[in-house]
Amino acid sequence: MITLDQLKEIKDRVEQLNRYLDIDNKRVQWEEEQLRTQAPGFWDDQKRAEAQMKLVKGLEKWLNGYNEVKTLADELDTAFEFYKEELVTEEEVDDIYARSLAAVEDLELRNMLRHEGDSMDCVLKINAGAGGTEAQDWASMLMRMYMRYAETNGYKLRIANVLDGDDAGIKSCTLEIEGEFAYGFLKSENGVHRLVRVSPYNAQGKRMTSFASVFVTPLVDDTIEVNIETARISWDTFRSSGAGGQNVNKVESGVRLRYQYKDPYTGEEEEILIENTETRDQPKNKENAMRLLRSILYDKEMKHRMEEQAKVEAGKKKIEWGSQIRSYVFDDRRVKDHRTNYQTSDVGGVMDGKIDAFIKAYLMEFGAEE
Repeated sequence: MITLDQLKEIKDRVEQLNRYLDIDNKRVQWEEEQLRTQAPGFWDDQKRAEAQMKLVKGLEKWLNGYNEVKTLADELDTAFEFYKEELVTEEEVDDIYARSLAAVEDLELRNMLRHEGDSMDCVLKINAGAGGTEAQDWASMLMRMYMRYAETNGYKLRIANVLDGDDAGIKSCTLEIEGEFAYGFLKSENGVHRLVRVSPYNAQGKRMTSFASVFVTPLVDDTIEVNIETARISWDTFRSSGAGGQNVNKVESGVRLRYQYKDPYTGEEEEILIENTETRDQPKNKENAMRLLRSILYDKEMKHRMEEQAKVEAGKKKIEWGSQIRSYVFDDRRVKDHRTNYQTSDVGGVMDGKIDAFIKAYLMEFGAEE
């Protein structure tokens, strides 16, 4: 049976969510934005109308989420009083408490995803590190992990490109993951992932260490303005390899986009290389490659803004691309995130896509900093 302190904690957290989410103002804003959708000729400009509907639905989700936790907290309060009068059982009160706690924690987690881009779909790219077959096998295991994560959470997944390994695994892959807050959740996976295991590819059965990098960017839609200089773009075509039928191998449907990017703030130049073999249709692959380019350029702009807005305090942990973020030690049955110190012994579950606890730990510790 829950205690009075546990009941008070739930009610306090609901009240704090009311303040953090600014629910009263969101209700007023929702009513105003909803009225705009009823104006004559609203759908004459389809892109603008779709953006407006997205805004309305976004506000509606926050309001519905808060209403759910408030209703459950009120039910819990009532059930707690009814228990004293023996009108409900201890099990019934505990059940309402469990549901209330889960709803509050879910909304608190979503509250960490308030930054521009968090609600977008995302592009997730995996690159095998040095080490040949061992590293390439590890990259393919990570690819499977994220595919299982997407499947479990009801996200739509597309494989934009895969470069097979020499003997096993993959050298690299690009996944497009679509769904609510896909980028907001998966941005926590940015960085280097380290595997320690007895290698099946080593005849002496030695313990091997392998690395693979994961790079996540928001998948930009047409409502986001991104400046692309067409003069800096060049294209190559090539025959796709791997599975996909005879047509894939005979027709140059694969596209390679090269963009000579110049940083508008530092003047530094770099070449952005994107390959897409998602479909057998070359024009469609070009369209997909351009969408990926827009996402990368958008991500660069957002990172610049974040760097300008927030100066990291001395001694504080840095969360940045290129750092080793997590170790997967198979022999010791341990997966540990080095940023949050969260760890689990359920190695099999993690490799089957159960990474929600790692994502939650990251967002609760670093979400507010961002």
